[in-house]
Amino acid sequence: MRTRHLMVLLLAVAMPLSAVPARADEPVPRKAFRVCSDPSNLPFSDRAGDGYENRIAELFAQSLQLPVEYFFLAQRMNFVRNSLRFKLPGEDFPCDIIMGVPEGFGQVATTHAYFRSTHTLVYVKGRRLDGVRSVADFLALGESLRSMRIGVYDRSPASEWLARHGLVDSGIPYRMLNADPDFHPSQILERDLVDGTLDAAIVWGPVAGYAAKRITGAELVVIAMPSEPGVRFDFAVAMGVRHGETDWKAQIDALITANEARITEILDEYGIPRVAEGGAALR
Repeated sequence: MRTRHLMVLLLAVAMPLSAVPARADEPVPRKAFRVCSDPSNLPFSDRAGDGYENRIAELFAQSLQLPVEYFFLAQRMNFVRNSLRFKLPGEDFPCDIIMGVPEGFGQVATTHAYFRSTHTLVYVKGRRLDGVRSVADFLALGESLRSMRIGVYDRSPASEWLARHGLVDSGIPYRMLNADPDFHPSQILERDLVDGTLDAAIVWGPVAGYAAKRITGAELVVIAMPSEPGVRFDFAVAMGVRHGETDWKAQIDALITANEARITEILDEYGIPRVAEGGAALR
């Protein structure tokens, strides 16, 4: 999730455990709010600071009266090991926080979740799927689904969902990890869905919501997909710090709580769909 189109899922799938042991820290004065970040991964982050994680990092830094500093690294294999947990003898870690990880992600100590989203079914209004307003509506199309082209990222819950509903032959797989450093996960929608190569796509909610706001010349319909037995679509998103840094984690937890309203405003600006546990839509 290189497509951290699941930082919420893709980190959990793609990254092996770090070989660098964590250590408990002693509280020290911080000179900057130092973020481990992908330089080209909208809507999450980019080098220009245009992602929603960049905006939340700026918000927290202002609260702490610190400048923001980024350690940029493409979120591929070993991202945590090579950023948050990378330390040479006699040197400091290059960054102190990852702004978006699955709640409970074992490679880091996770904060309180600051939102929950789910995978979404997306199509272009005015084409074959007009009238579909839920997953049940989509499945009710029956045999006509066999001729549809449904884009999914490999090794994502969408692939398993297609298999469970007998739609494997309708799936068009996309690689979860892409070698192009400028690739970002919404391209499946901005390019192939809009131009008609795909009839529908199943992607992580923040990617779909951002694309729906960003794309011009086509209107995307975004439908939250509830989890079902055997296929989990919804994930809570937290922030990650090093294991053992309890004071720092508590400080971030306090910032999440104090800035809840402003975080919600930022997520709304990016069209991020939020759901209750299980995937029922909240907005």
